[in-house]
Amino acid sequence: MTLSLTRVAETALLACGDEPLCAYIYDLDALAKHAAALAASLPDNCELFYAVKANSDLPILQTLAPHVRGFEVASGGELDWIRRHFPDAPVIFGGPGKLDSELAAALESGVELLHVESLLELRRLAWLARSMNKQADVLLRINLALDGVPATTLTMGGRATPFGIDAGRLPECLTWLARHPEIRLHGFHFHLMSHQLDAGAHLALLRQYFRQTRQWQEQFGLTINRLNVGGGIGINYREPGRQFDWNAFSNGLAVLVESENMQDWRIRFEPGRYLTAACGYYAMQVLDIKQCFGRYFAVGRGGTHHFRTPYAQGHSHPFFIVPREHWPYPFPRPGVEQAEITVVGQLCTPKDVLAVNAPVERLRVGDLLVFSYAGAYAWHISHHDFLRHPHPRHIYLDPQEPVHAANQ
Repeated sequence: MTLSLTRVAETALLACGDEPLCAYIYDLDALAKHAAALAASLPDNCELFYAVKANSDLPILQTLAPHVRGFEVASGGELDWIRRHFPDAPVIFGGPGKLDSELAAALESGVELLHVESLLELRRLAWLARSMNKQADVLLRINLALDGVPATTLTMGGRATPFGIDAGRLPECLTWLARHPEIRLHGFHFHLMSHQLDAGAHLALLRQYFRQTRQWQEQFGLTINRLNVGGGIGINYREPGRQFDWNAFSNGLAVLVESENMQDWRIRFEPGRYLTAACGYYAMQVLDIKQCFGRYFAVGRGGTHHFRTPYAQGHSHPFFIVPREHWPYPFPRPGVEQAEITVVGQLCTPKDVLAVNAPVERLRVGDLLVFSYAGAYAWHISHHDFLRHPHPRHIYLDPQEPVHAANQ
């Protein structure tokens, strides 16, 4: 077990009390080092933004702020949250279905760029900008059909989806923009897929982005220099030891930028999951172990209403066991050894499953299960109030402080 995991395990044990534990634990030191390394490895003309939707906890954002260029928001609520706590940070605003009130708030609060999803959104934005005597700076999000790019488990474009502007409608948008100086076009935004685990495939995708952008620049005589290539880099939950090869990607990106003559462009990345997933852990204490039709089930405190990632991604989530010796009852402590166990939560549904037939050497009621890679799209995508169970604790490990369980 690494020093980081040892610290997480110690924290989980210290957090145990009279009630069985259910908690998120975040390693802020690991997060800061990871973000700093990613930002430092990018070519000079590439910028790292953080997609707030992945995890908007304030300590997470405060840890990331010194290492990223700014924040990407996808709702008025996220915009308000960021502006309240980071009033001067660069903000970019994307996502479909923006309200007039959200567009107006973006203009009023000085959002750096709006990523526009349709011609109607352009028209509404222009109408608001004129009424507010503002100028709106935008990127057009384009849904681009590409050949030969491997699909991932979550496709956002390249086919019929609700995201972005069909590339065939770009001439219409550009003709309209030429008549509306209150909207200033700076470039394009592409985000065709998420959960990318192949560094080579991602570089091939960016090559097509670069070439298409330069073709449009020349074809339409555009004065633009910004390109947002989205996030999309995934986490390998099924094989945690085989993650996206960031070093190969960043080295290949430097070569690609030069070979495609993109040095004068400001190229932006907006990852979420890849920045924060590995810093978070979901800890649940085992309430019961039982056998049914030849299978063992461990019932944990919590479940998919707190940690929806396994069900949302359709995988058996990796975990490790932290033994806890305390047993308050006068009867024998149930447990299994050298067995396969399915981990479930407290919900009244057979879909409340976090891991399936996972091999364990030893597991007892009262021990802790700690699920790794729980720092993104975990708590923030879960149906928190189903059955009205209490929310989990949130513990943030500060590198400047000793291990304790008081940070919430």
